[in-house]
Amino acid sequence: MNNNNNYFMSEVGVLKDVIQNASRLRDYTSEELDELIAQKIKERINWARENDSDLYQYYLGMSFKDKNTLKFTITETVEGLGILGKIITDPDITEVMINGYDTIFVEKAGKLMRLEEHFQDDEELIRIVQKFVNKMDRSIDASNPIVDARLEDGSRVNVVFPPVALNGATVTIRRFPKNPMTIEKLLEYKSITPEVADFLQKVVSSRHNVFVAGGTGSGKTTFLNALSNFIQPWERVITIEDSAELQIKNVPNLVRMETKKANSKEATEITIRDLIKSSLRMRPDRIVVGEVRGEEALDMLQAMNTGHDGSLSTGHANSAEAMLSRLETMVLTGSADLPLEAIRMQIASAVDYIIHLSRLRDFSRKCMEITEVVGYEDGKIILNPIYKFEEDEHTSLKKVSGKLLRTGNPIKNQEKFILAGIYEFMEDENAGK
Repeated sequence: MNNNNNYFMSEVGVLKDVIQNASRLRDYTSEELDELIAQKIKERINWARENDSDLYQYYLGMSFKDKNTLKFTITETVEGLGILGKIITDPDITEVMINGYDTIFVEKAGKLMRLEEHFQDDEELIRIVQKFVNKMDRSIDASNPIVDARLEDGSRVNVVFPPVALNGATVTIRRFPKNPMTIEKLLEYKSITPEVADFLQKVVSSRHNVFVAGGTGSGKTTFLNALSNFIQPWERVITIEDSAELQIKNVPNLVRMETKKANSKEATEITIRDLIKSSLRMRPDRIVVGEVRGEEALDMLQAMNTGHDGSLSTGHANSAEAMLSRLETMVLTGSADLPLEAIRMQIASAVDYIIHLSRLRDFSRKCMEITEVVGYEDGKIILNPIYKFEEDEHTSLKKVSGKLLRTGNPIKNQEKFILAGIYEFMEDENAGK
């Protein structure tokens, strides 16, 4: 039985290579490919009869069902995703980067590595990528060379074709974790401390508006998922994303929305800005925007300022201060006539806390700072750092050791905490008793 199975897998590999080298497979219809596979199996049997008696006996002993199984397996192998299919089914791979047919990088356990395996040539890569994109109900070619999409499991996909991609077809896949991130996992990874987790729970449950800031790959969406664990189950939550990644599990009254890009089939584009405006008519308790990156920032700030407390979002920035500057720039892209002072006042009154994340030199992802946005004064937005990450004596160039520590600065704005029945941050220890 094992010997037959070895023959079967060996023949699948041999015939796959023969068929893929036969001609331009992307020009074949499904029926023509079936005929080609049947023809190559016959040629293989004839070759075995003359050169390999054991293999020939194996073929003679195959039932009609066995032959159909062999043909089906070869078809799936040839028409499938090849190396790409193998990569995206590996649960340990969190990111895939294909830079042309002969250069493939993957991320495992936070570290990038180059694979020895690669596609046969540009033609095979293009064929497989087109099939991959077609499965997501999109199309890509030289006239439409850029596609953003997502897999059924939510993984984010970006594909760029020549002539835009000079190294050949380029594919980037951000894998979607099967299990949502939780505060418990962040504690396990030592991204935060139990004290910080308790503080964040109070911040979210008391409906403060929070921005999670960080660079590429710092874990912003992952952290936002963890924060969503603190949303009360009776609240109505609207999530808005470019590619749906958020996994909010404990809220029954949940509406998930995703942007839509214009394509050859549908000319209408639905942006994050459109979805934020629409969400305001859905009577949300909270609005969660996966990432603010453009003119929609003004709509998000206005929503935060008009009774939609507890809203959460992320943005690309390398510090809390940089996040404020980014918000200013984003608002100006859509409303260049607004005075800078008015924008800063809008930000200061809308945003309550900024959480800064970073990917450190040892590839670990840490929460670096939790800062309170106090208000606006003398032309500046006033920040009040509450927690800051400090490295300890065990840290080194190769391994970062440290934790978030309380700065000692008192929390300035306590109104939302008090409304939620949380009095512990009041300077007067006897207040509220």
